[in-house]
Amino acid sequence: MQTSEVSKPIARIDDVALSFGDRVVLKNCNLDIVEGAITCIIGLTGAGKSTILRLLDGLLLPDSGHVYVRGQDICHMSEEQLNVVRKKISLSFQFSALLDSLTVGENVALPLREHTRLSEAEIRRAVADALESVGLTSAYDNLPAELSGGMLKRAGFARAIVTGPELVLYDEPTTGLDPIVTNLITDTILRLREKLKGTAVVISHDLPSIFAMADYVAMLFEGAIIAYDTAERIRQSTNPIVVQFLEGAEVGPIPI
Repeated sequence: MQTSEVSKPIARIDDVALSFGDRVVLKNCNLDIVEGAITCIIGLTGAGKSTILRLLDGLLLPDSGHVYVRGQDICHMSEEQLNVVRKKISLSFQFSALLDSLTVGENVALPLREHTRLSEAEIRRAVADALESVGLTSAYDNLPAELSGGMLKRAGFARAIVTGPELVLYDEPTTGLDPIVTNLITDTILRLREKLKGTAVVISHDLPSIFAMADYVAMLFEGAIIAYDTAERIRQSTNPIVVQFLEGAEVGPIPI
């Protein structure tokens, strides 16, 4: 996808600032999320990448600035209005956040039971379809404790996509996984984007995975997006901060 093809963004972070106590996490932060694309956000550990996901989902509010979803400023919505917007957005948590006492199928069904009026038969069909999409058809009746790390991640994906969201937010989907499972997770994210005909934002430190899936890459540094472009242009960037990060070099403008 070329920059010239960019249409109206599905979501936008506009001049956002956010602090937790004395710690400044974001300042003058701007980011457009291109509809239909996969945008990966990179940056140092603790830079605030996951905070951006929580802003997009309305779980956090900025100290200043605006967060737009479908052109609506979600920072000034009532909880009722925000819940309507959230039905179009889904967050896949870093550690899957499955309930240990429920089967995989029951976990995936939770958003449908909470936010829809589907019958039990309709819910079961939707859950089975979601699990099939992530290659976990046989895990419907398993408990989370019976799954491997990669399977847990994919079960979390199934729960995230079972409602057919327009925007899926993935928080560190490949953390702690071996290279083979990382490739499987990367391929799954790509397949789910195609299945939903939707948009994804991915937080990750795994550079091969990022460049295998990303249409756009944004780098967060010291609270702001300091580079944002197509994945190929970011890979060829001459920005010394981006170059040091991508090369993993000890010498450069990023303090160690």
